[in-house]
Amino acid sequence: MSDDRRTTPLEPEPIEPQMCSVDLRLQILRGLPFFAGLPDDAITAINPLFRETGYEPGEPIYYAGDPAERLFVVAAGKVKLIRHTLSGQERVLDLLLPGDFFGSLPVLGEPVYPDTAQAHTLCCVLAISAEGFETILDRYPPVTRALLAIVAERLRAAQAMLHQTGTAPVESRVAALLLKLAERLGDERAEGWLIQTPLSRQDIADMLGITVETASRTLSQFRKDGLIRSGRRWIAIADRERLAALAEQAG
Repeated sequence: MSDDRRTTPLEPEPIEPQMCSVDLRLQILRGLPFFAGLPDDAITAINPLFRETGYEPGEPIYYAGDPAERLFVVAAGKVKLIRHTLSGQERVLDLLLPGDFFGSLPVLGEPVYPDTAQAHTLCCVLAISAEGFETILDRYPPVTRALLAIVAERLRAAQAMLHQTGTAPVESRVAALLLKLAERLGDERAEGWLIQTPLSRQDIADMLGITVETASRTLSQFRKDGLIRSGRRWIAIADRERLAALAEQAG
């Protein structure tokens, strides 16, 4: 077994739970798409409405079916969204980065959370209650229009992903997922375009709704063909052009 399989090029994330500074909180809130265009004094006024909480890796933030009482924002670290299939299998829907929002509120038309949110790494998360968010909507009407447009776009993207999952070849789906993760989490290194998060075969399988054996077989073939490099819980894109050509078949 080669050295790159025994070691990892991933950099540890120096995050202390419940230690989001005021400057970081303001930076994260200012970058939220539904707060775009609000002046700095508005962001400063909104900040106290968000409560921060630290989570350990694997710790649940909420469960599918819980009352949708809060909207959450990743301030530091990574969070994964999980959904269970009718057969009881766990499927990872997405990996969320700092600045991504998740959860829901009754005002958005969802009385309960449709998915489970779990800390993927050590993370700090900001949360706002339904009452707090309604205060923002009353005070800043443009937020309402922006939020509805964003939620609608996310629904369209989710429907497109479900269609792709049911029709595209497995190799194309794996290629498309790796490129998506590289675009969001990638960092150019000697190994290739490194996906900067611990990523196992099981994670890939869960995100695509395939077996871990199928994911392992496909990734092993990609490695053999020179499309990727990989080791224990890390993957790097070695040939983006060839991988993109394969991903195009996913439609």
